Amino acid sequence: MAVFNLQPKFQPAGDQPEAIKKLNNGLKKGMRMQTLLGATGTGKTFTMANVIATQGKPTLVIAHNKTLAAQLAAEFKEFFPDNAVHYFVSYYDFYQPEAYMPVTDTYIEKDASINKEIDRLRHASTQSLLTRQDVIIVASVSCIYGLGSPAEYEKTNLKLALGQTMTRTELLEKLISIRFERTNADLTPGTFRALGSKVEIMPVSETIIFSIDMLGNTINRILKIDPVTSRILREEETIYVFPAKHFVTDGDQVERALASINHELGEQLKVFESTEGKLLEAERLRRRTNYDIAMIREVGYCSGIENYSRHLSGKAAGEPPDTLLSYFPHKADGTPDFLTIIDESHVTVPQLNGMYAGDQARKKTLVEFGFRLPSARDNRPLRFEEFEKRVGQVVFTTATPSTYEREHSQQIVEQIIRPTGLVDPKITIKPILEEGDYLGQVQDFIEESEGEIRAGGRVIATTLTKKMAEDLAAYLKERKIKSEYLHSDIKTIDRIKILTEFRRGNFDILVGVNLLREGLDLPEVSLIGILDADKEGFLRSEVSLIQTIGRAARNVNGRVILYADRVTGSMERAIGETNRRRDIQLAYNKEHGITPKTIEKRIHDIAESMESDHEKAVRSELEMDLAVLGSIESMDAVRTAKGGRNKKSKLHPLTELIKMKEDQMKEAVKMLDFETAAIVRDELKILRTRLVEADT
Repeated sequence: MAVFNLQPKFQPAGDQPEAIKKLNNGLKKGMRMQTLLGATGTGKTFTMANVIATQGKPTLVIAHNKTLAAQLAAEFKEFFPDNAVHYFVSYYDFYQPEAYMPVTDTYIEKDASINKEIDRLRHASTQSLLTRQDVIIVASVSCIYGLGSPAEYEKTNLKLALGQTMTRTELLEKLISIRFERTNADLTPGTFRALGSKVEIMPVSETIIFSIDMLGNTINRILKIDPVTSRILREEETIYVFPAKHFVTDGDQVERALASINHELGEQLKVFESTEGKLLEAERLRRRTNYDIAMIREVGYCSGIENYSRHLSGKAAGEPPDTLLSYFPHKADGTPDFLTIIDESHVTVPQLNGMYAGDQARKKTLVEFGFRLPSARDNRPLRFEEFEKRVGQVVFTTATPSTYEREHSQQIVEQIIRPTGLVDPKITIKPILEEGDYLGQVQDFIEESEGEIRAGGRVIATTLTKKMAEDLAAYLKERKIKSEYLHSDIKTIDRIKILTEFRRGNFDILVGVNLLREGLDLPEVSLIGILDADKEGFLRSEVSLIQTIGRAARNVNGRVILYADRVTGSMERAIGETNRRRDIQLAYNKEHGITPKTIEKRIHDIAESMESDHEKAVRSELEMDLAVLGSIESMDAVRTAKGGRNKKSKLHPLTELIKMKEDQMKEAVKMLDFETAAIVRDELKILRTRLVEADT
């Protein structure tokens, strides 16, 4: 039986069959690196899904931002519904790294906001890699940052089986030792509660509850329970509870690590005091490190514990940290035994290459001024050469290969023909500045957009700055045009929701800066306006222009307007390459009698997979209640439908619904059904906001 069960809704077409064959042959021959040079919309993801299915190896897919990674994860889940497809990105919604600025003598403490749902998805990724073969992990460049030893993570997992001898106290102590937290309230991932002879555990990787029923000193029953409905899903004979944190160390190793930290502290204090005469720095380092040692010894943790990761893992100075790559399978001789796909490699490879230098520059200052021990520098991302050694065979996918891909690939496979017969979009150049009857790029873009929207299309505008994107979106709204902006200041899940709403037609124009280029699949887009296209630079380079133009290549009516007062070298090359591909595609269509048609792709909400069960339950309850509210003419019918009394009301329908939900929440509290009460509580927050919006 195949490791991966690919379930496509269509068969490879266009250039795909030949590309799949060439890439598989290259992998079979042992080629270390290959490039799939695929024009936008040619189905590179589907091509690589076929390659993954043929190779049958765990696969790492690296994308250059969280939004693209989420989209790829959703697509691979659709192709491989029976296999383990996971999403692994940085779990910070907000992250301010620890830093020191000597010029102003300003110390900035680390500050971060962790997204618990993304943390859960990270644990699901590592646990799948340690327990099964049919795994695809779609990751951002966070995959090269320190993660904790996979050997320790796997070794410290807790096995619980029916009939196993263990006291209730021992079970609680073991859960605490693997970083689970005890609670008397609702369970969240990584917590447990003890209720008489029962211990309820919510694993960190999924939102279900394991109920352990103790009979004396024996595990008598293990139940898997739905945390929202409290329904028993099934009985289990054996379960494995993995640690709640990726950084886990047993007691003996902690003592060894503390001794090592103490020794390094002594050595660094000698350097500061005797050699360099840095008495202030020495005292600062002594106080901080001794405090951290005390915290680790007493509670097993301290703020910034990742800076002592080299001591806790037992690695030598300068040795690369364990990362997500360490969790993938390796052969007996230590060589990687998995496939790596680097998506939009012209952007992702430079990102991977640049992470180390930026991290070390910040750490160097912290060490020099006594805020951290020198070993803090080993809490770092991989150097690029270390990354190259830790991945197996690599396939780069991009429409615009950079010098690195061209120089290192043993084979470049071109994929220009689209299965749908779509050709690259037509390009028009229009001036930026107002002249005569011409009102300039913004007014012209609005006129062009209004015509496109009337015809049922969607529109993208790209600007040079975030401020310009926000201002243009606001101006469009003033003109009664439904629009939103998108840039890097918007949280990951919010970005994904905006893109989903755009595809669904909740608004017509999406304005962005650099997030609308590589990889985003928006077949509804029929017009793209590139403002200030002649401002030569990164955002208007040949690669950027080709990538942005490609966003209109999934729609049969796709076209692009470049607003420019002069034709730059980048514009000339981008237009030339687009026209070259267009000529090849038109000739192929004519030869094979193909009529182009817009890509039809189901609009799946890729944010839903990152919602907790609680959030899904709130959304489901809200949708159901609003559907009932919208399908009847008055709250008299609402009361009848809900089994209540039939009494005429002059209140706003939402006000009536809010009153009913308040009663429902109070009733749930009386019944001690706190899960239902919490769902209704959060639904009420949304309903009250909508009522305020309705009144205004």
